[in-house]
Amino acid sequence: MLSAIAALGVTAGLTVAAPLAPAATGSDLCAEVAYQAGFRGEALVTAIAVGLAESSCNPLASNRQGNQPDYSIDRGLWEINDHWHKEVSDACAYDAQCNADAAYRISNGGLDWHQWSTYSARAHVRHLEEAQAAVDRLGHHEPGPAPLEYPAESGRVSSARSADGRLEVFAAGKNGVSHAWQTAINGGWSEWEDLGGPAGAELAIGLNADGRLEVFALNGVTLQHRYQLQPSGAWSGWEDFGTGGHDLAVGANQDGRLEVFASGPVGVFHRYQTAPNSGWSGWEGTGGGPADSEIELGKAPDGRLEVFALNGSVFQHQWQTAVNGGWSAWDSTFGTGGHDLTVSHNQDGRLEVFASGPAGVYHKYQTDPTSWSGWEATGGPADAQLTSGRSPDGRVEVFAINGSTAQHIWQTGLNAPYGQWETFGTGGTEIGSANNADGRIEVFGANTDGVHHKWQTGFSTWSEWAWLNTTHGPAAG
Repeated sequence: MLSAIAALGVTAGLTVAAPLAPAATGSDLCAEVAYQAGFRGEALVTAIAVGLAESSCNPLASNRQGNQPDYSIDRGLWEINDHWHKEVSDACAYDAQCNADAAYRISNGGLDWHQWSTYSARAHVRHLEEAQAAVDRLGHHEPGPAPLEYPAESGRVSSARSADGRLEVFAAGKNGVSHAWQTAINGGWSEWEDLGGPAGAELAIGLNADGRLEVFALNGVTLQHRYQLQPSGAWSGWEDFGTGGHDLAVGANQDGRLEVFASGPVGVFHRYQTAPNSGWSGWEGTGGGPADSEIELGKAPDGRLEVFALNGSVFQHQWQTAVNGGWSAWDSTFGTGGHDLTVSHNQDGRLEVFASGPAGVYHKYQTDPTSWSGWEATGGPADAQLTSGRSPDGRVEVFAINGSTAQHIWQTGLNAPYGQWETFGTGGTEIGSANNADGRIEVFGANTDGVHHKWQTGFSTWSEWAWLNTTHGPAAG
């Protein structure tokens, strides 16, 4: 099921004059129309595999089961939903080539498949061999991009999807780390499980190349990690990973190797897997970086990781000089100091950074893969904790919480400016977010009572705040 994107701000929807009956069927049909739409290389193989998982590459397929909202219909080869994709007419959705053209646009040329629940739940993986065989029969082997895996937001509450599409969330309290998970894809939640581990920690979650999640927990004394023993399976115990520090973040290189960054009193250090799913390097300096900084990672449109580090006096930035490669020097001109930051990406792949401070929230965005705008004010709560996500229609949405209020702001269209901040709840101490397998954002807010959550029910509608289950989880004071 595809659950995003309705192209807000688009003046004319996709239409097709008259469906043509292609000669090919099944995976060969998906290969033919996906290639004509523009998919190449690994993106072409992935597109075919997603089409097989969605519809068995049947151009007349339709589905209502499990949809949000429940009256909406997934349509055609790539099951394009008629609620989230009002710009795609039925005539287009049930035409093989027009459906492929829409999938190419929605996936940003095959770079971002996270709007498709079959991709998020890795259901497409079992179709990759058949998809490659269809490409071989098609006879086109031009190079093309691999899909991008974007880093999960780090913080005292951090969430990411397991390989089967269920969200898992970790929250740090004074007695260690607690863990809860969805009992069904896009569904309800387990009770909290106490894991021990570092108390009062900053948390980060990485996705290994084989689909196993790995969580890292850092406080002022120690850095530890634990990992799934198999995708969506049981977890290891805590293992030492380093000494103490201030904050951390983790992301995956395009070759699947995880890379961890941690800040402390003498700057920022990193450590990386020497091979996917494998052992780790020792800790290495990054050439400086802000001391005791808040850290987040982003991924550029070409797959290079970028690091953003903010403390009370300076905001710096560094980036890989090549995909899976080495690192630039720190850019000390990226900004001034602040309180917290979050990193997201536009539908077209350009990174966007938000930073909070005493005058509210500011943002800065890529104007091309190597250039940035200046800082622009957005308003919002002063000295807030920040998180961000992308709505099921592809727009960036930002959430901010301080001791007195929670607010959110969102793009008025794809790759577009933002509206005004609106109230999202009362005050708290931490906020995090993740996307369900169907694309809807789920937000986690912590305060001295425990951890609450709130989730999207439509384009601009939300549930009320609630406990995940019957227990409140760790207090974050």
